[in-house]
Amino acid sequence: MKAKWLGDTEMEREKFEALVARALENLPPEFKSKLENVDIVVEDWPTPTQLRQVKLRHPGQLLGLYQGVPQIRRGRGYGMVLPDKISIFRKPIEAQCRFGEEIEVKIGEVVRHEIAHHFGTDEKTLRRIEGQRRKKSR
Repeated sequence: MKAKWLGDTEMEREKFEALVARALENLPPEFKSKLENVDIVVEDWPTPTQLRQVKLRHPGQLLGLYQGVPQIRRGRGYGMVLPDKISIFRKPIEAQCRFGEEIEVKIGEVVRHEIAHHFGTDEKTLRRIEGQRRKKSR
């Protein structure tokens, strides 16, 4: 898909949302088929409450956020609850990407990271896995 750029790295919201949808479509089938009770939304910036939740001060530091009950913690009594929420923050992602083409790659990384939280992977483990992956790709 050829995205329409508004500036160096700023993209129309609809195009950004389409890239998030593509990242979800590109998930391996074994993950995509097991996504349960989760909404994925695009927001421009994190709220002050969301920043406090993850102990960050600057909104540009938070690219995505999972809020909910990870699947590994859902017991027999889990039901009749609102969906979990994964927020993908457009403006911080755009700000961290020097070139427009980097946005799609970053969106994919953020979507996979937050979905891993939905399945129960903690932040420390994710950081270790992502660091190992970066070393291999060099």
